[in-house]
This record gives sequence, C-alpha cells and structure tokens, in this order.
Amino acid sequence: MKARKFLVLLLVMALLGSLVAGCGARSEQAADKPAESSGDSSGDTAAKAEPIVIKFSHVVAENTPKGQAAIMFEEKAEEYTDGKVDIQVFPNTQLYNDDDVIAAIQQNSVQMAAPATSKVSKLFPEWTIFDFPFALPSIEKVQEAMESEEIGGKLFNMLKDKQMLGLAMWDNGFKQMTLDDRPLYMPEDFEGKSFRVMSSKVLEAQFKALNANPTPMAFSEVYSALEQGVIDGQENTLSNIYSKKFHEVQEYMTLSNHGYIGYAVITNSEFWEGLPADVREGVEKALDETTQWVRDNGERLNQEALDNIKADNTLTEIHELTAEEKKAWMEATNPVYDMFEEEVGADLINAIKALR
Repeated sequence: MKARKFLVLLLVMALLGSLVAGCGARSEQAADKPAESSGDSSGDTAAKAEPIVIKFSHVVAENTPKGQAAIMFEEKAEEYTDGKVDIQVFPNTQLYNDDDVIAAIQQNSVQMAAPATSKVSKLFPEWTIFDFPFALPSIEKVQEAMESEEIGGKLFNMLKDKQMLGLAMWDNGFKQMTLDDRPLYMPEDFEGKSFRVMSSKVLEAQFKALNANPTPMAFSEVYSALEQGVIDGQENTLSNIYSKKFHEVQEYMTLSNHGYIGYAVITNSEFWEGLPADVREGVEKALDETTQWVRDNGERLNQEALDNIKADNTLTEIHELTAEEKKAWMEATNPVYDMFEEEVGADLINAIKALR
C-alpha cells in the first residue's frame, strides 16, 4: 500500500515538472518573439495641419514699392511661421479694386489689404488728412505723423469700430503731375483741364482750387482713359507712373511732390485675433521687417522709376517745380484746409500743419 502511494506521488511530481517545463518554454518563446504592434501610430502618420490661408489683395504692379513689399512679406511670413501660413498675394486688382477691398476685409473675403489712405476716408473722413496739398514735406515727416498718438494713433484706433485693424503704413511716395498738351508751371496752367483723382473729396477740392476738373476713377482705368483722351492728366507717384506706363500717353510731367500716397495695411480684426499666438507673432515679425524695408527703399524705387522714364524718352518735358512756383501752388490750394476743418477735425489739421 505504501509502495502504491509512493508510486502515485512520483507520477504527480513528474507531471508537475513537465507542466513547469512547458510554461518555461512558452515564456522563452514569448521573450524571443517581437512585440506585436498595437496598431496605434497616430503620432507618425497624422496628417500635417493645413496652413492658414491669408489672401492679400492690392491694385498696383509688382515692381512698385507696395508690390515688392507684398512679395517680401509673403516670403518672410511663411518662413517665420514655419509654413503655418500660406500668404496668397493678388496684385494688379486681380481680386478687388481699392474701392471694394475694404468691404472685402470687413467680410473676411480677404484677410489683408493695403488700400491707399484716400480709400479709407470713405469710412472715416479723418483719413483724408493725407490728401491735403503739400501737407507732408518729407517721408520722415510722414513717419513722424504715423508714429504720433495725435495722428497715427488716432487714425488706426478708428478702424476697430468697423471690424478692422491697422497693422502698418507703407509709403509709396510723393505725387507728381502729368498732362497731355502743355507743361504745368503755375496754377493757371491747370485751368479747364480734367485730371483723374482717387475717390476723395479733398483731392477733388484741390483741383477745383486750381480751376481744373477732377474726375474720380479707378486706378486700373487710368491708362486707357489717358490714351483715349477721356481725361487730360493725372497725379501719381513715379513708381506708379512708370509701372503703368502713364508717361507713354502723356507729354509733360511736373515734379511737384505736392501730395503723398501711402497705404494702410489692414486686416479683419476677428481673423487676426483668432490666429494662434505663435503664428501671429511670426506674421507680425515679417510685417515689421517689411515695413522697415519699405521705409528704407521707397525713395530709391521712385528714383529708379524716374531714371527709367527719362531713359524711355517719351515725354516732351520733365519740369521740376521751382521754389517760386511751389509757393504759388501752395497759396492757390491753401483754402482746401479751411473747407474741411469741420469734417476732418481742427485737431488733426493743426497737427498736420505743424509738420509742414
């Protein structure tokens, strides 16, 4: 009996030994077998987020201060945000003219634009301060005006009431006069002639003070209007005159520097405030550097345009306004300031007059 119990005990021990050995073999196989993939590889395969599209609309050619600035801003913004934005620049009125682009900004149909300050004045008459004749004697004075709380700060703060933000001011430069059939030396030379103007009551008043006929017209229509004789002359910066070939359909140009053209770089306020902080920081850095480039190079680009106009030799005469002639022009147009004091505000007009 005892021998039988002992035999059973040996069989049980042998069976347990084989089970342990089997478990050890499976453990070793499990240790040698590569781990099965969990199937969760979202970190490696997740699609890269689509860049934020920023449409930038403007009306001038690419070889102008604003045109080149827009291209530079595009490159820098995409670089400084590591491709998180896709700046799409539309020059030459491809999307909107300056009369329509402000409404497009308010509706977020485009996210950035750089309309002439005259166009902003359709919403805010105070912005016509830049249209006053001989208001700003130099680009340095323009920058001083825009950096002051009395002028620049006040004007940019107004935009917030219309779903917009002012981001920067880009200089184009000072305007010159062109005409088809006679030179412009003294105020009486303007009499009876029709001149294209941007949509601005101040600019219309300027030409009426010279006994000329102002004709508001979109920038994109000016060349054909000059060519067909719909208008006799126009005022513009040298870069715009050259890039749009206005000098090819005019006979005389007077270098007068009688007015300033600048562009307010604006955006939709809700869009801007909705940008991720790091993206907005990169875009702002690109904008700051581009604005500085415009300040440093705007005058150079206009001088190059003048050199090219002279080289084309299509104008009968290029006349530089003398000190005596400038004084006569200023005296003839000074009443414009009094006409708009109530609408624009005596404080802004006085602040501008202090810079003259």
